[in-house]
Amino acid sequence: MRGIFVRVASSQIKFFIRFSIVVVNGSKSHIQKKYFVISRKKKYKSTTSMLMNFVVILSLFAIAFAEEAGNLDAQINEALARGEPGAEDTPKPCNGGLGECVPYYLCKDGKINTDGSDLLDIRFNEENECVDYFEQCCETGDVLPPTNPLPPPTAPKVSTQCGFRNIEGVGFRITGNNDGESEYGEFPWMVAILKEEIAADQVLNVYQCGGSLITNQVVLTAAHCVAGKAANTLKVRAGEWDTQTKNELFPHSDHEVIDVIVHENYYKGGLHNDVALLILREPIQFAEHINAVCLPPQNFNFDGKRCFASGWGKDVFGKEGKYQAILKKIELPTVPFNKCQDSLRTTRLGKRFVLHNSFMCAGGEPGKDACKGDGGSPLVCEAPGHAGHYYQAGIVAWGIGCGENNIPGVYVDVGKFRTWIDSKIQAKGLPTTGYAI
Repeated sequence: MRGIFVRVASSQIKFFIRFSIVVVNGSKSHIQKKYFVISRKKKYKSTTSMLMNFVVILSLFAIAFAEEAGNLDAQINEALARGEPGAEDTPKPCNGGLGECVPYYLCKDGKINTDGSDLLDIRFNEENECVDYFEQCCETGDVLPPTNPLPPPTAPKVSTQCGFRNIEGVGFRITGNNDGESEYGEFPWMVAILKEEIAADQVLNVYQCGGSLITNQVVLTAAHCVAGKAANTLKVRAGEWDTQTKNELFPHSDHEVIDVIVHENYYKGGLHNDVALLILREPIQFAEHINAVCLPPQNFNFDGKRCFASGWGKDVFGKEGKYQAILKKIELPTVPFNKCQDSLRTTRLGKRFVLHNSFMCAGGEPGKDACKGDGGSPLVCEAPGHAGHYYQAGIVAWGIGCGENNIPGVYVDVGKFRTWIDSKIQAKGLPTTGYAI
């Protein structure tokens, strides 16, 4: 699509890394897709198994390099170097071989850090040789037998209202946070939309885009993420935070999609009316880290607000950008419609560009923006008169680069679609009261 880089994820989440290189050539965009598979379920217990998987990986590399040699994202190297936490049979040695990296609850003193508080520092440094942030270096003699897979957490507290943001996180709070990571469970409505694909005789969950829970059976996302996709190939993952580990305090859950509802006036060329709903087969069980966001009244205006975008997308646009393992958050100012249109006209879109009225804008601050891979993810703003509760103001749609100074990102204006959303949900016989404050 000319002039616009759509924020559609083509990267891995969990089991699959998928690379898309967009080369703009005149009026056409050529998308070349690279695939690389990382097995996260198997523990290699035999030479034959290792050889077979090595052959598969080598074959996929050959395909990728045949399309465009040397153009693979540097994230492959990181993935190979790091591997899957907990995928090995023996604990990682540390402290010069005197200790082992074990889950923190298997160490007798049980301390995660030394400041005496209930905080967890996820920034790896020389003081912690263990890759998994839920592990610590423990002297071998102090390792307790793994009688419990996890210390029983306190029962999750479930908010009875939509849109409650867990500002301090759920169960613990991260420290040393300089890279925009969200707290665990901070945005309980955030979901990952996955698509089942088969590669090398394996069923893989391929990340498509972000979305938000608006009821326990309905997900709101961008039409460009799901248009043309069969419902039975999609699933929604709720309660996800760190895509590189399963050792989170509470488990995530996957849910089948039975219907994809794309706006009737969705225009692929300019992404007008870029909104869609996913109907889930079964209701999701809400918990402290899984809940719905509130929706604003029809035509609600968010001008002058500072809001939060969240997602697992790239930190910067292009090959040098890296997809996020931990759900990130970015605080952004909303930008009035006409000012946004004027700013976009200074880009390659040109002086005659007309911003469609189904959009709103946010951002324009250097280095702060939603980016490639964040498509479909929510932009939320605190609801007036309801401290701590948030309306979903926007859906990540598109932009010119990422985080360019004075160039806002473009979002679907959710307030323009409240009536449409209500009507579609009611037509399915589902309640609409859950996302109203």
